[in-house]
Amino acid sequence: MRENNRAAYELRPIAFVADYVRNVPGSVLCEQGNTRVVATATVEDRTPFFLRKSGQGWVTAEYAMLPGSSGNQRILRERGKINNRSGEIQRFIARALRTVLNLKEIGERTITLDADVIQADGSTRCASLNAGFLALILSLKYLVYEQMIADFPGFQFIAAVSIGVRDKEILVDLDYEEDSRIDNDINIVSNADGALIEVQSFCEGSPLSPDLFQKALALGIEKNLEIIAIQKKVLESVGIPF
Repeated sequence: MRENNRAAYELRPIAFVADYVRNVPGSVLCEQGNTRVVATATVEDRTPFFLRKSGQGWVTAEYAMLPGSSGNQRILRERGKINNRSGEIQRFIARALRTVLNLKEIGERTITLDADVIQADGSTRCASLNAGFLALILSLKYLVYEQMIADFPGFQFIAAVSIGVRDKEILVDLDYEEDSRIDNDINIVSNADGALIEVQSFCEGSPLSPDLFQKALALGIEKNLEIIAIQKKVLESVGIPF
C-alpha cells in the first residue's frame, strides 16, 4: 500500500483554484498531493517572426521550480538561461497546449503560460500542464471579455499523468519518493476522446516489456479522463462554455 493508503491505480487528491493570481488574463493554482504549481497566462499582441502576417497566434510556455520548492536544498532562480530539464519540460507543456485550439481563432497574439512549482513532490510536469491548460482557457475568456476576439474559440480538453513501473507493478501519479525508486517513468498526455497527444517513456532501471507498456498507456488515458472531469467542473464554476 502506498502513502495515505493510496491504491496502485489511484490518483492523489487534485484541486484547482481558478483566478489564483489577480490582474492576469488567466491563472490557476494546482494542488496535486503535496505538489503545488501556480500557472499564469499572459497575452501579447505579437507572434514569433515565423508567424508574422499569417493570421495565426501562438502558445508557448515557461517552467521553473522556485527556490525552496524541493525543501531546504535551495534551487537557484533561473534568470535568462534555463537548465536542460526546465527547457525540456516547458517544450513538453507548450507542444501539448498548442493542440488545444485552432490558433487562428486568437489572431496574431502570443499566449505565454508560466508554470512555477512552489512545492515539489513528484509529477510536476504533469501538474504544470494540467494547470496550464486551465489558465489557457481562462485567458480565452479574457480575450472575449476585452473584445479582442469576437467569439469564444472551440477547444479540446487535455490532461497529463505520470505512470511508473516498479518490480513490474504499475503505479499511477508518482510522488517524489516513488519517482526516485522507479524502474520506468512514463508521462502520458491525452484528450477527452482518449487520443494521445504525447507519450514520454524513460527507463530508470529494468527494461519495460511491450505488454506492461500497453497496460500503462491504457491506464494513463483512463486517469486523464478523471482529471479532465475535474477540469470541467472548474470551468463550469467560472461560466466557461464547452
